[in-house]
Amino acid sequence: MKNEHGKKYLEAAKLVDPAKLYEPQEAVSLLKKINYVKFDPTIEIHMKLGVDPRHADQMVRGVAMLPAGTGKEVKVLVFTQGEKVAEAESAGADFVGLDDLIKQIEGDWLGFDVAIATPDVMGKVGRLGKKLGPRGLMPSPKAGTITFDLAKTIREVKAGRVEFKVDRTALLHIPAGKLSFSEDALMSNISSVIDAVVRARPSGAKGTYVKSVVLTSTMSPSLRLDVPTALALKP
Repeated sequence: MKNEHGKKYLEAAKLVDPAKLYEPQEAVSLLKKINYVKFDPTIEIHMKLGVDPRHADQMVRGVAMLPAGTGKEVKVLVFTQGEKVAEAESAGADFVGLDDLIKQIEGDWLGFDVAIATPDVMGKVGRLGKKLGPRGLMPSPKAGTITFDLAKTIREVKAGRVEFKVDRTALLHIPAGKLSFSEDALMSNISSVIDAVVRARPSGAKGTYVKSVVLTSTMSPSLRLDVPTALALKP
């Protein structure tokens, strides 16, 4: 069977002990050391949770604020009308409107990263559920993206606010910044993400809530973290 990984990946993998549970700080240092790609990779946290997302009282979703930002420009779209249009525009939204934007999205345009809506227009926006829902772009109260406080929400999203939602296999995949960030910046982002997930523990979760925590960057080998040490991180 042909090996699917390239030579550089295999060299990086030699520096990772697959049987070891790494301290978070040690893992961040090692990810920087084993990076071999020419671009600036995204650091991701993967968490396996002890929940069954098929039950409503075990669904895990929420938002985490990344103190050091995401490292990428976030395109924000706002569905609103009336005087709220000016508020959204002055807060830095990239696209603001209602019927015109709905029409563009129905025509398969998706040139944005986050969609926010004021509650009064959800009657119209609701029909985009089939387009935006599967891509995680539909405004929702749980994610804080249906709100009249547009200025605050837009600023937070632009500064480094990430949404997370457990998938059907009880896994979370959450970005935590770019590998070029300093170790301190990455540690503050990672601490914030883990804390947000712990606080999002649903009422129906029984037994061990966080089963595993893995740190990885684009195209690099993954590093398994020591769960108690990771959960002890405080933002």
